[in-house]
Amino acid sequence: MFGKLFGGSTERPEAAPHALPAPRRRRNGTYPLHALGDTRVLALLEAAGAGDWPAVKAALAPFDIGRDHHVLRELANVDGVQDWIGRAVDEDEEDRATALLISGARHIVWGWQARTTKLAVDVSPEQWRVFHDRLRIAEEQLLEAIELRLEWVTPWVRLLTLGRGMSLGTDVNEAWLEGALSRDPLDLEAHLEWLSHLLPRWGGAPGEALPFARAALARAPRGHRLGCVIAMAYVNVWADADRADCLETPEIRAELRAAADHSILDPGYAFTPGWQYDFNLFAMALVMAEENHTVRRVFRTLDGAYTGWPWHHHLAKPEKVFARYHRRA
Repeated sequence: MFGKLFGGSTERPEAAPHALPAPRRRRNGTYPLHALGDTRVLALLEAAGAGDWPAVKAALAPFDIGRDHHVLRELANVDGVQDWIGRAVDEDEEDRATALLISGARHIVWGWQARTTKLAVDVSPEQWRVFHDRLRIAEEQLLEAIELRLEWVTPWVRLLTLGRGMSLGTDVNEAWLEGALSRDPLDLEAHLEWLSHLLPRWGGAPGEALPFARAALARAPRGHRLGCVIAMAYVNVWADADRADCLETPEIRAELRAAADHSILDPGYAFTPGWQYDFNLFAMALVMAEENHTVRRVFRTLDGAYTGWPWHHHLAKPEKVFARYHRRA
């Protein structure tokens, strides 16, 4: 399944049967990841953009929308889905749960688009009203999707995103976390959402996030992407610190190196559609820690594939930063 070894023990995955070819023309040797780098996801997004519900359902066949967070996120970010998905919810009894899940996820994204990324004090009353209206619709739809498909994980995780935005309180959010983890105790996205809940800027207590991440990593088998929770914890430490060099210690570098070796750089890691997000997350944490040997292995595996998350949340010119460090690798 894997290609030749290079750059130490790092392996570049062989092109999957459905891999989108990387662009030949690249800016600074890098390119933004599109449609998770997968032709099947591209067909799905094109169907969603056209408002073709039967084609969306057909394109979803290779995926488990109730567990595949990357695919659901791609769908939720398609402009205009909210204009037609309601008809699918009302008219398609057989696949109503799928339509509810997609609509709920889209309404969360659509709600944040209304709120914008401004500071809370700069958001107008009308923006707040639209934001909350759309998130309330999302809550109703996701809860109904859960009733129809009790085994799904993705609606619980989207509820955690919604709960943070609507400030629903610890009891509600803990119940939704338990809902997600009871279905998959190692679900990375559930852990990342809860990591955000633990941050002081979202009402958490200082110092809670990193122990939570370490405990999660301790439960993860080798090659499991849950190790990414350590990288995200340190990205947040860096984002909230007063000093840009706060991660540049031997202890933090060693911890990040060990987490990467345990998860994304382990031979057992599964290169499923969207794997580039995991590698970008570790790349950012390792860059900020100046763990140069390990980040070189990560960038070489990425081969220029850039994902906006998590870079754009914390940097003014994220693509330029990515390109600069990728070039050094």
